Amino acid sequence: MAEKTLEEMREAVEKIRAKMAAAAREAGRDPAAVQLCAACKTRTADIVAASAALPIDVFGENHVQELCANFDAGAYCGKPSHFIGHLQTNKIKKVLGRASLIQSVDSEHLLQKVERAAAAANLTQEILIEINIGGEESKSGVSAESLWPLLDMAAAQPHIRLRGLMAIPPAAATPDETRAFFAKMRELLAKAADRHYENAKMNILSMGMSGDYAEAIEAGSNMVRVGTAIFGARNYSK
Repeated sequence: MAEKTLEEMREAVEKIRAKMAAAAREAGRDPAAVQLCAACKTRTADIVAASAALPIDVFGENHVQELCANFDAGAYCGKPSHFIGHLQTNKIKKVLGRASLIQSVDSEHLLQKVERAAAAANLTQEILIEINIGGEESKSGVSAESLWPLLDMAAAQPHIRLRGLMAIPPAAATPDETRAFFAKMRELLAKAADRHYENAKMNILSMGMSGDYAEAIEAGSNMVRVGTAIFGARNYSK
């Protein structure tokens, strides 16, 4: 599957939006409450800019270099950009001011570094806490059991605003296992919201990608991260 033309992307987003809406209605939810985050890993600024005319709510970047290149080129055309990949502490400064939301904060160390950088930049950075919901050694993310002290610390930071949770279930999970992981994430977000932090608004549950976004929405996701289903196969030679 090659990268798609603009017309192919338009058709793909139309189908994705229809499937998102159907999943939301199936769960008794308002389709307008679910955001489409286009994961534009490896895409050029021209491709990203062309896709910005489509009904995409936000763009997600896995790599700091690509976030900087696309943001600085104006490729998002005024739409929000999120950082959704593993964030190294030495690259935090480049993300601040470019990513309106960092979806992948996964440790106290990273949290403290983001707070210090945000304070130095005199801004407030919105974040999600990433959960390693499948307990995979190869993946980043905090364990469900270790979530609560990290949430407490995040909510206490003056230059951070906690917005919710993010997760990626194991790729090898069966559909039933994936649904169970999604359900667990929904429960974690509800428990986190019940803590009633003053400096937080726990209203984002980012989960679901190209292969399982409908199931994620049915389970409670209100932000899905879709890449290949929009853009086609990634070209890692660029």
